This record gives sequence, structure tokens and C-alpha cells, in this order.
Amino acid sequence: MRGFLASSVGVTCAAALALPLALPTPAQAAPSAGTSEAAVPGSTRSFPLVPLTGTRSAAHAQGLTRRNVRPFSLVGVIWDDPSSELHGRVQVRTRATGTGHWSGWQDVETHNTHGADPDTAEGESVRLHGSTAPLWVGDSDGVEVRVEAQTDDRTTAAGESPLPSGLHLELVDPGADPADTGASADGVRDGVGAGVDALGELAGAVSHALGAGSAGSPDGAPGAGSRAGEPAPDAPEDDSVARTGLQSGESFATSVANADVAPLGATEIPALSKSRTELEYTAAHPDEQRVKPYIGARPHIVTRRGWGADESLRESGFVYTKKVKAAFVHHTASGNNYSCSQAPSVIRSIYRYHVKSSGWRDIGYNFLVDKCGNIYEGRAGGVTKAVMGAHTLGFNSNSMGIAVIGSFDSSKPPAAAVTGIAKLTAWKLGLFGANPRGKTYLKSGGGNLYRKGKNVRLNVISGHRDGFATDCPGKKLYGKLGSARKAAARYQGR
Repeated sequence: MRGFLASSVGVTCAAALALPLALPTPAQAAPSAGTSEAAVPGSTRSFPLVPLTGTRSAAHAQGLTRRNVRPFSLVGVIWDDPSSELHGRVQVRTRATGTGHWSGWQDVETHNTHGADPDTAEGESVRLHGSTAPLWVGDSDGVEVRVEAQTDDRTTAAGESPLPSGLHLELVDPGADPADTGASADGVRDGVGAGVDALGELAGAVSHALGAGSAGSPDGAPGAGSRAGEPAPDAPEDDSVARTGLQSGESFATSVANADVAPLGATEIPALSKSRTELEYTAAHPDEQRVKPYIGARPHIVTRRGWGADESLRESGFVYTKKVKAAFVHHTASGNNYSCSQAPSVIRSIYRYHVKSSGWRDIGYNFLVDKCGNIYEGRAGGVTKAVMGAHTLGFNSNSMGIAVIGSFDSSKPPAAAVTGIAKLTAWKLGLFGANPRGKTYLKSGGGNLYRKGKNVRLNVISGHRDGFATDCPGKKLYGKLGSARKAAARYQGR
């Protein structure tokens, strides 16, 4: 099929172009004249925390007093050493934009145990910071924060604070939704249409010269020029164009990585019936025995362009592992005070927090699901491929991470979200022959539950806490994973 062919050579072609490939884009994608900030939607502001006066011990309490700030919607706290933990309590108050109303104190989850595996380029990056979970607070223009250390039975050297060093408050503005910028899906398709045929011709020529890469093959093997766990090359970038437009190297490569399931510039990947999904799977696996696969219908997925990812934020290139043997379910711990129409803004905020504040190469999750069951593409590299995420420290290889947007320690997850998990896993695990109700073995990369190198037997659909000592994905969501496994297996026809 043309889609699978384009995918199998797309990233290789993009990497091999001798000249920048600037596909036409709508005028709205260009930056405003004379401004540099207009080309990059959203922003992150960082404020160092200071000792709070009037407390029992200034060394045990830091924060910021109430102040006016530029609009933001998500908050978090970071510190210097990613290996240090914040043993204490973080609380924030915010003022809603336009109303002047201050919220009550809200707790921020301090035990943020997502992250890249040790001994990987991402896990050893000098950009990494320790961080709390992000908290979605909605459109706000005022903030107050306090961080208090736990002091029970903890020993601290004289003059040393029990809090980690370098505490900063991060305020994230997600930027405008794509629908508000005038760059509609139809406009995007019109803009790239002229370049699609040329891309197809170029793909054949480059593939003949270099040998077709496998970065886009359905089994998720790394492409030409990359090894498992290492970045694949990206398209060359033309700094003379808006980096948020489709003509930038990162945006182009992200779109090409999904060429097997959607046209360039698509804001969504359409759902397919089970029979159509099986036909596409069979066409992509001509060497396998002609038996009916166990695979669920492909669900509707909002692409990174659909939720407004600024591709200039992430590191270039993609990192792949060999296959997807298991899915780890998470919650974002960002709170439940969002509407489904706000989900793209929440995802843009988490993305920016993971990259700009925590120092990761991209958003940590491979997919996200909102409270209405809508499914979103997470980390770039192609929804059908084995993209390495930063979701379950020690078990990011040969797995995928699915985060339900919200907090589910005490709140029951919506049925639509659980159904979204089941539909997504039935399809994606089916691409790699995995049984949602089965068990599998993953080798630990090192963590607080399993030593590095240990082969661990896990459910094919596991919770974050199964691979790492954490409350994630929350008691209430974890209790629904059995239902998700049964439904996913049923969707696969098992």
C-alpha cells in the first residue's frame, strides 16, 4: 500500500535531503514581522523560591508570596538534582484571570516518578531536573506557592536545608489552540498538497540510493542510521522559516513518521473498522502466515499537529526500541479541573513542562487519553512504531506509556477514559502480536523495585506502580485495569 511504502522510506528521505524541503504552508503559519516570540506559541516562566519568613525554620520552608504574573495555566516545581527527592508538601494558590478570585490552597504531587531509563542519552542529559508533577489550574494571572519540608526523623547536617537545592516555580502558558490561530486542517492540507507528489518521487530516488530504512516499518525497527535506543536522523532545518510551520525539519519529520496512517500535515488519524485494520495489517506483513490477526480496530487519534505541539521544543530525531510488548498506564496527576475542549491545552502544557522544565527530549508519554476518551499522540516518532518514551523509569524499552489526563487516587476515572485505554491497547498491542490479558517479560533498566538487568514478569497491560514504587496511576484507575484488559482482548477478537 502507498501509505506503508511512504512510511518505510519517509524518515530516511527526510534525513538524506541535500537541500531543505520547504513545503508551502498557509500564511498564518509564518511568524509576525519583527517579532521572534510570535513564532513560538506558549511560554515558560521560572521563579526561584526563597526562604519564607514567619515560619518555624526558614531552611524548612521556601516559596513565593502572592504576586501578579503574566497569564499561565499550569504550575510545577523543579530543582537541580534529578536524583534528589522532595520530601515535603508543595501547595499553590492561583488567581483566575479576569475575575480576581483566588483559589484555595491546592496540593501538587511531589513524587513524580516518570522519566527516562538510566544509562540512556536522555536519562543522563545535563539538562535534567528533579520535578513535581504538573498541576493544571486554568487561565490565571496571580500565584502564591509554599514548599514545606518533612522534618520527622530526618537528619540534616548543620546549616543544610532538608529541601533539595535550586527550587524554582515553573509557570506554563500553553499558547493558543490551533483552531484559534486560523490554521485549519483544510488549510494545512492545501498547503502541503503540492509537495506530496514530489515527496513520493523523491522517496523512490533516495530509497534506491541509500536502501529503504525501516524506521516506519510496522514492527517498529529503527530506521537507517539509527540503532535501538538511539535517535534517528531528522530532516535538515531551515531557520529562515517559522519553526512551528510544517516546513521546519522537526515538523516535517513528525508528520512523515505517521505517513502510513495519515497524509502529511494531518491533524487527526481517522478510525478504521476492524476489518479494514486487519487488511492494512496483512498488507504491511506480507511475509507472515496468512492467518487472521488478533488486532483491534484502529481508534481515532489526534496527532501532535492536532493538539498544537510546537515541534521546535523537542530534541530532533526519534528514538526507537525493538517492539511493544507491554503498555504501562499512568495518570498525569495534573488534576481533574479541565474540560475535554481544554485537553489540547493541558497536553501542550505538560509537553512544555516535560521538555523545558524537567529537561526531557520530548513529552514522556506515548499516548494520552482525556476524560471523554479522546486519544492523543504523545512522543513523536509515529503512532504505529515502537517509540521509546520516558514514562516508567527502568521499563521504557519495548513498552509504551499511556497517560489518562487527571488525578485518580481518590477520584473514579470516567468510563470513557477506561474504554479509550482498551481501544488503544487492543490496536497498538495487536500490531505487535501482544495479548492484552497475557503476561510478558521486560528487562529492568534499573529502578526502585527491580535491579538493573532483572527479567520481570508483568501484565501486558500494567500500571506504572507495577514497574516502579509509586502511587501512579492512582488507586481508582489502577483498579480499572482488569476491566481494560478484558475489553481490549474482546476488541482483538480473543
